[in-house]
Amino acid sequence: MGQIVLQLPLDTIQQMKATYSRAEKPAPPGAIFSAKTPSCSITAYKSGKVLFQGKSPETEANKWGTAPAGQKAGVKDHTHPGHKGPAGLKPSVNDHRYAPAPALFTSSHIGSDEAGTGDFFGPITVASVYVDQSQFALLKELGVKDSKLLKDDAIQRIAKDLMHVELPYSLLVMRNERYNQLQQRGWSQGKMKTMLHHHAIQKLLAKIAPTKPDGILIDQFQLPSTYIKHLATEGEKLQQNVSFMTKAESHSLAVAAASIISRASFVREMDKLSKQAGFTIPKGASAAVDQAAGRLIRTHGRQALPVFTKMHFANSAKAEKFV
Repeated sequence: MGQIVLQLPLDTIQQMKATYSRAEKPAPPGAIFSAKTPSCSITAYKSGKVLFQGKSPETEANKWGTAPAGQKAGVKDHTHPGHKGPAGLKPSVNDHRYAPAPALFTSSHIGSDEAGTGDFFGPITVASVYVDQSQFALLKELGVKDSKLLKDDAIQRIAKDLMHVELPYSLLVMRNERYNQLQQRGWSQGKMKTMLHHHAIQKLLAKIAPTKPDGILIDQFQLPSTYIKHLATEGEKLQQNVSFMTKAESHSLAVAAASIISRASFVREMDKLSKQAGFTIPKGASAAVDQAAGRLIRTHGRQALPVFTKMHFANSAKAEKFV
C-alpha cells in the first residue's frame, strides 16, 4: 500500500471536500474530511496536510498537487526519519520553478489573492494590489497582514484605510449566477480563479503603467502548470515575472493587502445577499449553512439557489432535509 502527503491551502481542501462529498466517510479527530475512492482513501487535516493512501494514491493526489521526492506510487515516505504521520512531513507544494525569490518580498511588487472559494453562499472575489517598497512601513502601521488572522470588522476598517492611501488595486467579483453557468459548462473552480487572477493582474498592470513591478506573486491555489494550462485554453499567457506560493499572504505585504481587499469585498457581498434573503446568510460550508439554504428554499423557492449559492457544493443536497 502506498501513500502520498500533500500540503494544500485550506480553500483547496474545501473544494476537495465538495468534490468527494459522495464518497465521504467518518473522519478521524483533527481531520476536515475523509473519503474513500476506488484507488485510495483521502484524509485532509486542519494543518493543510492531505493523506492519500491505497493501491494507487497518485490517481487522486495528482489532481491536486505534486508529491515530493520519495513519495512515489506504492512507496511510503521515508525522507523524514522518525515521522509519525502527516503532521511530521514538510510542505512540498512550493517546490517548483515559479517559487518567488526571497528578495521579492522586500521589493515593489503586485500581490494577488481571493476570497469566497470555500463558501457555499456568495461570490468569488479576487484582488490584485501593487505595493511600492516605500509603502511597506505604512501598511504595517495600518495593520496589514493575512486576512485569516483578522476579524471581519478589522478587515473592513483596514480595507477603508487602504483606499485612503490610494493603494493601486484591481478587484473582480464573480457572482453566483456566472459561477454556476461556467461550472455547468465544465469549468472547474480552479479555472475560474485562474482567469479572475489573470484579468485582475492585467487590469492593474494597465492602471499603474508605465510603472513596472519587480514581480507578481499569486497566492497559490493549484500547481503553476495547471494555472498556465487553464490560461492556454482561453488563449491567454502568463504575464512576466509571475511567482506562486502557498500562504503567500504571510510573506508578502502586497498579497496580504490583496487578501484584505478581496475579503472585505466578499463580506460586503454577503451583507447584500443577507438583505436580499431577509435573514443573515452564514459564511463557510457548515451544517448552519445547510440550514440557511433550507430556509432560503422555503422562503424564496429553489430558483433562488443559483443566485445565492455555488450549486455544485454538497450543501445543495444537504439543504433538502431542512426544507
